[in-house]
Formats: sequence, structure tokens, C-alpha cells
Amino acid sequence: MAHAHSTDVLIAGAGPVGLSAAAELRRRGVSCRLIDKLPAGLPYAKAVGIQPRTLEIWDRMGLVRTVLEAAVPMRGQLIHVNGSEVARIDLALPPEVPYGFAALPQYETERILEEYVAGLGTRIERGTGLMSFAQDADGVTAQLSSDAGGDEEVRCRFLIGCDGAHSTVRKGLGLSFEGGAFTEEYMLADVVADWDLPHGYGVRASHVGEDGSTDDLLVCIPLPGSGRYRMSMLVPPELSAAAAEGDEVAHGLEGGRGHVPELSDIQAVVDRLAPRSATLSGMRWASVFRISHRIVDRYGDGRVFVAGDAAHIHPPTGAQGMNTGIQDACNLAWKIALVVRGEAGPALLTSYDAERRPVGEEVVGRTVRHATKGIENDADDLETLMLREAQLLVGYRDGPLATAPYGPDDAPQPGDRAPDCAGLTTPVAAYPLRLLDVLRELTGHVLLLYGEKIADAGVVDAGGLHTVTVVGRDAPPDTPAYRDAAGEFARLYRPDGPTGFLVRPDGHLGARFPLAGTAEAVAGYFAALSAPPQR
Repeated sequence: MAHAHSTDVLIAGAGPVGLSAAAELRRRGVSCRLIDKLPAGLPYAKAVGIQPRTLEIWDRMGLVRTVLEAAVPMRGQLIHVNGSEVARIDLALPPEVPYGFAALPQYETERILEEYVAGLGTRIERGTGLMSFAQDADGVTAQLSSDAGGDEEVRCRFLIGCDGAHSTVRKGLGLSFEGGAFTEEYMLADVVADWDLPHGYGVRASHVGEDGSTDDLLVCIPLPGSGRYRMSMLVPPELSAAAAEGDEVAHGLEGGRGHVPELSDIQAVVDRLAPRSATLSGMRWASVFRISHRIVDRYGDGRVFVAGDAAHIHPPTGAQGMNTGIQDACNLAWKIALVVRGEAGPALLTSYDAERRPVGEEVVGRTVRHATKGIENDADDLETLMLREAQLLVGYRDGPLATAPYGPDDAPQPGDRAPDCAGLTTPVAAYPLRLLDVLRELTGHVLLLYGEKIADAGVVDAGGLHTVTVVGRDAPPDTPAYRDAAGEFARLYRPDGPTGFLVRPDGHLGARFPLAGTAEAVAGYFAALSAPPQR
């Protein structure tokens, strides 16, 4: 006999990934509980890089303004080897990309997301851990243990493990977590430096020995606050956590069980390697850690899923980890919402692994390569490198939800990110809009209809979908639709005559089709969501 569900979704782990999953579920009307075994959030700037793609996602949520008020720009990186500057990488993106790279300490990211989720009616249940779970055809039964209330049994429709590298959910599912660890150990510290380096630039300074190997390393990432940086560097032997009575060093900050570095230890590395002399001060915290690289064999099983560090861990190069995890959460949340509301079949959830695990595999491989060889030695041209680091090239053309392509081969196709564009005008607004402005806070699929004039775009019965009509730049200014006054929509989307575009809730294209076949294309797309083909 099936038990009643006390909540739709239980989320284990309230870091940025768990909070993002809760935010995307709650704003779609799905109930959830968000638990975390820690009594309070950690004050560490673990993940600090915010990618442009993540900012686009937060824009869709209506959250980005709060983030922009707290973050600082990341403009580039200065690369020094053996005391000489060998490269200066400017984090430049095409002008149509709405956001640049940013830096924000993880504790600030968590604060902003936590306040957002609380505004939607869900608060983190601190000091509450997942002990075990069992699933059946109807749902998941989870055993919780709370510091305040003892043990509790929870019945939910779905369980999402956002509980980090030592995930209880991953272990409970019996997922493999194959990979390895770098032999080197690192120190990490949050400090202030009084140097005169260009604002918004990080530093990667290293010493390379005669055998070509790197034997000393300093990486500095700017943080909000005058002169504040998160610095990481190789650990001297006397501070080795592994040497401290045989301690085994775990991935990330969990591994800081040896001697805690002091400010003088960090200062010594800066004195040896930094491109400018600097006196350090204001150290908030420091730790010793090791870098691992692992990925699960699948992102879920039945009604239980993993996301973020529970699914993939890798070097922090390029700030890919947290951002990849946030996109995991967004990809999964809209699909769960459709299933909970009965608008799609459970088979839709198999597309989460099919779409996101290839992304995780690529990120793990790329970050390991960049950590060992340096990002400046990447084989991609600079523009492609920047777009990939910004996570703007993530796509699902080969995934099970991608419908048939239509139009030019090099145009955005089903599975690709739906580009933003500027210069949309209306007869009423006295200022131009971006497409992101038009899509902001919409939670479902959006139908974009394009024609050179309003007669081309027409009016289509989209079955309750939110519909946005865009007409060409030569249409009369008083046309009752969004006018592509700057021609950017046509340039970026490359419509083949009157064309329809179905945008998924996560900002990727679900379908592209001739406008005359809109009704059939939309109906076919949603019918396929209930039983996506396996690829």
C-alpha cells in the first residue's frame, strides 16, 4: 500500500546546487524540503567564479540584480613563469553576450540563493542529515536525523542528492565514482594583498624546473573587498596534511586535517612567486586540501538523482564546478516539475543523465588538462576557449530531447543554448529590450515566432504556452509585436523565412520549425517528452 507523500522532492545538501534545485522547483509550484547536516553555512570562499551562463540562468529567475550588486568583475588572468609574464588572457566575449565573468565567494552565493528560496516558502533545515533511503514504484522513503528533533521518516516523490563529494545519496544508489587524485597538496587562503595589479585580474605564477615540471605555484582570484583575494599554492613539506600522523587527504576543504597554514606561510609563497611585492593581511581562513577528479557512472536511478559534487569533482581551474552543478540542478528541476504536475511521463527524467553526464565528463577532462598543462596551452582558438569557459557552448544536440534540425547548419538548433539578443522594441516602451528582459521570470516553455512582418508571424494557438512574437527590423515601428529593430534576433537566430522556436525552461532550444507547421511541431515535441527516445 502506497504511503502519502509529505513533500514532492527531498533535497539533501543546501550548498549552491541544492539551493538552485529548490529555487527552480519552488518557482514552478513543486513542494520540496531542503536539508543540510551542517548547523550553519561555511564561511569559506570555496567556489568563487560565476560564469556568464549562470548569470543568464539567474536572470531568468529574477535574481541576477542581487548577484551583480554583490559580485566583482573577472576581467582576465596574468600568467607568469619563472618571474616573467608569458601570457595575459583577457576574458572577452562577443558583444551579444549579456554578462561577463564575475567573482563572488561561495558563502555570498549561498546567502543570496537562501534568501531567494526563503521568499518562495522553503527554508533550509539545518542540522538535519539523510541517513538512508529506499525507493519503490510510487516514491522514496527517507530516514532523517536532526540535531534538534531526533529521527524522522519522510515520504517523497523524488530525492536529489546535492550532498557533495562524500554523498550519502550516491553511496546509497551504489553508483561508481571513478577517477583519481593529484599527488600534490595545496594551501588555500582568503587574504588581502596591497599590490597594484590591474583591477579584476587573477594571477597564475609558477616556477618550472629544468625538467619542465612545475615545482612551485601561486594562483590568486580577486574577491569583493579592496585588495582581497583567494590564494592557492603548493604546500611545503612541513605543512603536509598527509604527513600529519598518516592522515589521508580528502578532496577539497574536507582534507584540511593537517597543520592549518598561517599568514606567514602564505606570505612566503607570495614573496617567492608574485609578480608584484605585497604585504598580506586580513586572513579570514586557510586550509590544506588535495584535488581529485571523479565522475559517477550515471546521474540517477529511478526516482533518485545526484547533482553537483555528488556527481562530479574536478580541479577548480576555470571555476567550472559550482556552475556545472547549478546547471545540473536547473536541467533536472524543470523536468521533475513537469512530471509532478502530470504534464510529462516519468521517462522524461532519463534525459537528465543523457544530457548532463556528457557535460560532466567534458568538464572533468578539460579541467584536469588545464590544471596540468595550463589554460594558456589549450588547443582551441581564444574565442572558442572563452565561450567554453563561460559555459555558453554547453548543448544537447545529441541528447534524447533534440528534435530534427531546421534551417542553416550553423544556426542555433534544438539542444543549443537559446542566444540572448538586444534591440527589441515595442510601440509603448521608450527603450530597447533584450530577449532576456522578455523571458525573465517565465517558468515554462516559451514559443518564439518570427516573421518579417506581423502577417508572416501570425497568431498561433500554442495550447497555453507563453508566446513571444518578433517581427523584422523593417516592420512599422507601431507593429503590435516585438520589433527586431537592431536586427540582432535575425542575425543570431538566422530564421529561414517565418520560423518558430520553442525555448525550454532551462534556456535551451527544444525545437525549431517553419512557422506554418507550428501546431504540429509543438504537439510533437510535448508528446515526445513523455517517452523521449534513447540515444
